Amino acid sequence: MLLCTSSTFFAPSFNAKTSQYLCSYFTKKTHLLSFFKNSPICCNHSYLFSKHIKDSNFIGAHSLFMKKKATFGNSAISATSQSDEKSVGGNVVSKRLKKKVQRDAPEGVLRFKLDMCSKVGNVVEGLRLYDEARRNGVELNQHHYNVMLYLCSQNRGENGSDLKLACKRGFEIFQQMIIDKVPPNEATFTNAARLASVMEDPEMAFDLVKQMKGFGIMPKLRSYGPPLFGFCKKGMVDKAYEVDAHMIESGVVAEEPELSSLLKISADVNNADKMYELLHRLRTSVRQVTESTVGVIEDWFKSEHAAKIGKGDWDVIKVREGVVRGGGGWHGQGWLGHGQWRVVRTQMDKKGVCGSCGERLACIDIDPRETEKFAISLSKLAFGREVKADFIRFQNSRIENDGCSLCDAGQEWLQQHGPFDAVVDGANVSLINQQTFNFSQLNNVVNRLHDMSPSKKFPLVILHKSRVNGGPAQSPCNKKLLERWKNSGALYATPAGSNDDWYWLYAAVSCKCLLVTNDEMRDHLFQLLGTSFFPRWKEKHQVRLSVSRSGVALHMPPPYSIVIQESENGGWHVPTTTGDDLETPRQWLCATRPVKR
Repeated sequence: MLLCTSSTFFAPSFNAKTSQYLCSYFTKKTHLLSFFKNSPICCNHSYLFSKHIKDSNFIGAHSLFMKKKATFGNSAISATSQSDEKSVGGNVVSKRLKKKVQRDAPEGVLRFKLDMCSKVGNVVEGLRLYDEARRNGVELNQHHYNVMLYLCSQNRGENGSDLKLACKRGFEIFQQMIIDKVPPNEATFTNAARLASVMEDPEMAFDLVKQMKGFGIMPKLRSYGPPLFGFCKKGMVDKAYEVDAHMIESGVVAEEPELSSLLKISADVNNADKMYELLHRLRTSVRQVTESTVGVIEDWFKSEHAAKIGKGDWDVIKVREGVVRGGGGWHGQGWLGHGQWRVVRTQMDKKGVCGSCGERLACIDIDPRETEKFAISLSKLAFGREVKADFIRFQNSRIENDGCSLCDAGQEWLQQHGPFDAVVDGANVSLINQQTFNFSQLNNVVNRLHDMSPSKKFPLVILHKSRVNGGPAQSPCNKKLLERWKNSGALYATPAGSNDDWYWLYAAVSCKCLLVTNDEMRDHLFQLLGTSFFPRWKEKHQVRLSVSRSGVALHMPPPYSIVIQESENGGWHVPTTTGDDLETPRQWLCATRPVKR
């Protein structure tokens, strides 16, 4: 057992059965510090990483790191200082001055320098700064330790000795963080797990992840990467499945890299049931897959084992009922058919007919109730980040117009002017392939959409107030254009300080119409939506544009869903990211075989 008290040093332990929990950190080896499983670090008779502490004399894990140091005399301006704290002379210290003092303090200077090392991956300089800070008595906080753990875990070194040294120092730093009673967070455990992964010890990495919940810390997807990829690399399929199950239990959704690794190891051991499950998980969470994942799937379908599995006879009614329940594109009844798979790379025509097998892909339905829930969640997020009155005014509330929106006072704007057949992200459309804001290009798109509209109605153009009142908008031609859209009830100017994205996205969702923008909606704002419905909604509603010498081309949503699909006859179509642009047709993997009934 490794004991930690104020007067003791960590000593090696070789008792592998003292606890089922993590630890055993360090042994007296000259070339590196080793991490052994099943030997707990004990601090004041309390298991550091144990989940169960029943003895009343034990210190709970939540209070283990609560000791505070007072190395410097400037604690009055520490991060825990209250905003109303007063400086000498009775004047309130401004937030700006406090931040400056914190930056200039030794801890702040060290933080800045370590962040620079992290940015360029300079572990040698980071270790030098760390050692110098400890010699000088600089108090290290959670951020300092996490940066150092990250640097050591990311270092690959030019040779094996550099790698071992980085890992040795990383574990030393982790140990020192424990001794200093600095509270860990998710990044601490994840970086420690990465250190274990560098040492090719996925067992230890997984143990670290499992200990996080004992500290009230929820693992993230990145936390599971080191053990999962480590087990897959070593071919330890049961342990890889265990990590996957733990991930699901924690509510963490695997993405393509994790699913691809699980697919590969499942194919290697000919686990057909797991392959079927994982393909459907890939279908729901990833949709279009990268070339490396397509290669794994392609190799599986070409394998001898894949040719042997599948039902020779099945219930057609049950399969069709499964397709209806799923909205089309899959049935979930397991592998259908017998014999060798025919696997080819192909393309779909404009109607979604496969160029290889002739099957037509499904247009997977979008549940109206799901759309309504999506609109509600979107408005709630907008309320928290926009001036609430401004967004409500745009939405549907009877609030007096202050000139920010181009509508009559007291009217419900969307209810009065909508519904629309299309919504245009005005700024995005006007700046495609342009150095300056181009109203002519925007007008071209608006007119095209007007001509295509079943109701012959103008689309809703969302523009920021500054675009409507200043710059190119001041030219007589553009003023006339804006006035025309305003009089048609097709222009909404978002208020100063607002984010246009909330407005055009909400309008398109609530009107259940097309959205014209080249914005791929992948940034932080859209990640806040946190729903699998969003990619499916984009696929059915987003209109993209390309601009060339011949003019602007509108690329309408396809009449079929670009997602992994399983046909009623047991065939599979997998969309790839190859050719995923406006001009080049997308490639698909088509896997079919003779149907034996």
